[in-house]
Amino acid sequence: MQKQAEACCCQNSEEERALYEAVAKIIEKYKGTDGALIMVLHEAQEVFGYLPMELQKFIADGMDIPIAEVSGVVSFYSFFTPNKRGKHTIRVCQGTACYVRGGKKLVDAIHENLHVETNGTTEDGQFTFEIARCIGACGLAPAVMIDDDVYKQVTPQKLPGILALYRDAEEPEAEEAAEGGDEA
Repeated sequence: MQKQAEACCCQNSEEERALYEAVAKIIEKYKGTDGALIMVLHEAQEVFGYLPMELQKFIADGMDIPIAEVSGVVSFYSFFTPNKRGKHTIRVCQGTACYVRGGKKLVDAIHENLHVETNGTTEDGQFTFEIARCIGACGLAPAVMIDDDVYKQVTPQKLPGILALYRDAEEPEAEEAAEGGDEA
């Protein structure tokens, strides 16, 4: 296990080596268990924050499975990401109700306010922006989700106030969130 972590990340920082060692322990815990790849990927993403190709190769080698199988699972499930993510994830719902009630305007406002493309991360690493096909909040349309917080009836005018709650903040205060966009 130790050799595997060193072999993969010998040129990486001490901090990154520690992350690979943690993933090696995860692999060891599940190795030989049928259907364990998703659990390994899930826990590895919790450790790293994302699943870069180097880490996918490390997992494939550690589990004695083809890299194509690992990459296939990572690319198939939307929960997994091979790209570094921001501190906060913004999802704008584009389900029918949200789209009809102004969801597209919210997408445009995020592009303009944060200078980030869809599925991209802001330069400062604060936000990753994604489109959600439906977040199950149709009665709150148009809805925006930031991390696990859902904001209802968001307009482009409310958006800067909501985003400000998350800039360099660990967690927004519930009271402030309610003022900024009526957190649901």
